[in-house]
Amino acid sequence: MTNQSPFRFRSTFMRKTGTVALSLVLGTTLLAGCSGGKAEEAAKSNSAENVSKEGFPIVKEKITLSMMGPDVGLQNWKDMPAFQEMEKLTNVSFTFENPPLDSFETKKNLVFASGEYPDIFYASSLTQADEVNYGNQGILLPLEGLIDNYAPNLKKLMDEDPSIRKSITTPDGHIYSLPVINQQSIWYRSPMWYNGDFLEALKVKDLPTTTEGLYDLLVRFRDEDPNGNGKKDEIPLASVKLDDIRSWLLGAWGIYGEDIYNDADGKVHFARTEEGYREFLTYMNRLWNENLLDHETFSQTPDQKKAKGANNQLGLFQDWHAYFTHGGKPTTKDPMFVPVKSDAVDKPAVAIHPGLSTGSFAITESNPSPEASMRWVDYMYSYEGAMLFDKGPEGLMYETVNEKDHTKKWKELPSQYNSREDYRGTLTPNYGTPAPTLLSPDLQKGLKEEFDTWVDKQNDEKILAYDPQPPFPILYLTQEEQAEISSLRADMDTYIEQMEAKFVTGQEPLTSWDTYLATIKQMGGDRIIEIYQVAYDRWKSS
Repeated sequence: MTNQSPFRFRSTFMRKTGTVALSLVLGTTLLAGCSGGKAEEAAKSNSAENVSKEGFPIVKEKITLSMMGPDVGLQNWKDMPAFQEMEKLTNVSFTFENPPLDSFETKKNLVFASGEYPDIFYASSLTQADEVNYGNQGILLPLEGLIDNYAPNLKKLMDEDPSIRKSITTPDGHIYSLPVINQQSIWYRSPMWYNGDFLEALKVKDLPTTTEGLYDLLVRFRDEDPNGNGKKDEIPLASVKLDDIRSWLLGAWGIYGEDIYNDADGKVHFARTEEGYREFLTYMNRLWNENLLDHETFSQTPDQKKAKGANNQLGLFQDWHAYFTHGGKPTTKDPMFVPVKSDAVDKPAVAIHPGLSTGSFAITESNPSPEASMRWVDYMYSYEGAMLFDKGPEGLMYETVNEKDHTKKWKELPSQYNSREDYRGTLTPNYGTPAPTLLSPDLQKGLKEEFDTWVDKQNDEKILAYDPQPPFPILYLTQEEQAEISSLRADMDTYIEQMEAKFVTGQEPLTSWDTYLATIKQMGGDRIIEIYQVAYDRWKSS
């Protein structure tokens, strides 16, 4: 921390406990009783006298709080119109600590260990382990009382859909973070896309629906010069460490999740020990051996993959939209990947997003006005607040056509920006980050253009048509369970990652599969399934 850090420190006791947080993180209950006391303290805080429960401004006398969140590199948060407009409306201003997105996780962990915390974590991707551990230590405040008293928008959503409260409540009965509620979410992971120019050059009309059909098309990408440059430089299937494409292809063998998932009968599975995962590895090894899978898969960065896309070398790849990889403007020429099936299943398993993400907003023990903080963020769960932080203040990107039904229209894009997304990233922090908000269909009314409508149709035909399901519910482990899982997986995850690369590249033959399984078992694989089964059963019965 520098001397200019905006994080205020208010408690000598919490400095001491924060300093030893790393030693307590795996299972301590030393401060477990602190959470309930903090909730009661927050409800009775003197700062509440300055807070209006309804209307604006939120506080009679202006306050300044500190906020930590990730910087995606397009605009300083202090200069974003969304924050500026919100300050005018609420009388609440902020000082910001914004580490770059790619190093944010490391910086966040250092802050937790330092004993000096921001008043608010915003879009900070707090893990469920973070919430349980730091909540029990009293570093993160329990929010359920504040929600009931100062968050009418969020409370209404939770009352209408009880699964929201269920999914954000930790085993100790407290809520330590607020969610992203996405009523229009579909993608569990961003889709895979085919290069439309390649398909057109090869006169491909029907996309493959089986693993063998996919293999045949990738061979054609490799051999028939679909980019037309006379060189054999096409890369049929591109990836970065398989993390971007794994879930889509695992579905060909009936596996819904890349890690822990449950089946229709409520049985918990560990994907990396399933027979279907072995078949997936066998298939990927085949693609590797025949130069159908990029041979830089396990060494390249996402930007290096995108550079190949911009050079028109990629046949099939994953991204939020295809043009994000190969450049240019939105186009309907690049079709979404159709889930493929192997001979082992009747239909592919397709994962869908649960519509909720935890860890997007938290209030720390350093915060001098938890009530104002809760009222501030509750605005994000209204249509007006969600629009402000999704598209920026009205009059910049859009204007309203009909206030009653929320129909809007785009304004002309300023000439210095290549896309509306580039412009949006300068207006609001809710760009490429898991920010607290309600993403409802109303936000897009009147703003969908030909490309957006086409994507919706692709979703209907290639995801929703396959009866998708979330791989695993959003649930929390107890502190003891989390400590055991963290201990078991510390070395196991590294081993799994290394072995996956070795199996796919052929450094380790698939005949070593049984040895791999035995090693996972010895490292505690069965125990991991047991813990998650208990947690799943507890969640289901709650």
